[in-house]
Amino acid sequence: MSKVAIIMGSISDMPVMQEAIDILKGFDIETEVDIVSAHRTPEKLFDFSKNAHTRGISVIIAGAGGAAHLPGMVASMSPLPVIGVPVKSSNSIDGWDSVLSILQMPGGVPVATVALNGSKNAGILAAQIIGSHDNCVLDKIIFYKESLKEAVNKAASELKK
Repeated sequence: MSKVAIIMGSISDMPVMQEAIDILKGFDIETEVDIVSAHRTPEKLFDFSKNAHTRGISVIIAGAGGAAHLPGMVASMSPLPVIGVPVKSSNSIDGWDSVLSILQMPGGVPVATVALNGSKNAGILAAQIIGSHDNCVLDKIIFYKESLKEAVNKAASELKK
């Protein structure tokens, strides 16, 4: 069974990252959640990044605010796909510093980047990556996307009444 690691630089990022945890649980995808600070626990960062794939992790979601080095540093050392979630934190410049720190990666070190505080989309993207080789997860994603369409159609019908 595929597993997604959800890491963040600080416990203060947890309210944002909870949406990724919730959406993945909805798809019945096992998650591993931890705090891994690029700046305060670099040894833990190195160990996590180099060994996540040996523990059954398939995708890493990394949320970080401020300078937001966590997703890029993980991507530099891990063979796994990394999805970065820029977090608007108390030390952030309106969130743009986090967005740009995660988005502007050098060639050879990709990080898929979602919107500011967009961990729900990070969870969906992680599920889609896993669904590309797991038909059970793929079926759940198809059902989820169909439910989104139905919700819009229902709202449109209600609007016309």
